[in-house]
Amino acid sequence: MSTTEPDTEAAEAEQTDDGADTATDTADTATDMAGTATDDDSLGDLPPSAKLVYKVLEYEAPLTQEGIATESRLCPRTVRYALGKLEDHGLVTSRACLEDARQSKYRIGE
Repeated sequence: MSTTEPDTEAAEAEQTDDGADTATDTADTATDMAGTATDDDSLGDLPPSAKLVYKVLEYEAPLTQEGIATESRLCPRTVRYALGKLEDHGLVTSRACLEDARQSKYRIGE
């Protein structure tokens, strides 16, 4: 029976190693989620229109105000308000449009 005891100890050691790896993986996942939670927290303080504009820019950036209004189906005044809120929180940046200097193109800030 003494031959089975070392096998049992080896199996327990393997389980302990796997548990440590799982704990490390869980910690890595928690760290990744913490970064996402920070982004969600900053969006959580914003009105729904600003969240929608942010999502449109995630998928379609860079866009002008007119382009954002078309993609989001929001009225231009609401888009201006949402962009103002997003810029105040540092989530969106704007640059002059090369095709028409009277307009700006918006993208998610980095």
